[in-house]
Amino acid sequence: MAGSRLERFGTVFTRVRDLMRSGVIKPLEKPIWYDVYEAFPPKRDPLYVKPHSRPSTKRREAVPDIFYREDEVRAKFYVQYGAGLRPLDLSRTHFVSTCQRFVDKYTELKSHGELEESALFEETGKALLTEGVVLRRRGALPMSAESRDPVLELKLTDMLAEQQSVGADSEEATETPETPTDLSGSRPM
Repeated sequence: MAGSRLERFGTVFTRVRDLMRSGVIKPLEKPIWYDVYEAFPPKRDPLYVKPHSRPSTKRREAVPDIFYREDEVRAKFYVQYGAGLRPLDLSRTHFVSTCQRFVDKYTELKSHGELEESALFEETGKALLTEGVVLRRRGALPMSAESRDPVLELKLTDMLAEQQSVGADSEEATETPETPTDLSGSRPM
């Protein structure tokens, strides 16, 4: 054989050369690059150098975590309100998420300096509500069961029956009009 197949005991050129000398590779089957490499050899032969793996000599530099001030606001926002019902639409170039709107409004209110840190978060939610952005607290029902309108709990069949009874009452009222008249026969004003 022509020796080991590992690069540290010979280059690809020397292994191919030795295989051709021994007759394993025929001259018609030699690689295309062989003649060029033989005519123009490199000044230094490529050597395999085993990398040193001493863990004590290589120190890994710990990359510090990068936190911005608005990251704290975002974290509070996601804890209190969650990620929302719909996924973010990243296909639109000028899309601004609800969280980013909240952070922008928070920084705007903070720059005025009128509110304390504790009240600022709640006031930001109220300010967004006035702009039309509805925030729903995480894990909470949109409304309590007691404050719901009883109309929401009616079934469709109940609603149809009620409409039919209201329609029948209005027909009876149009058939027998009761208009009060005084004794003189003139109409009331």
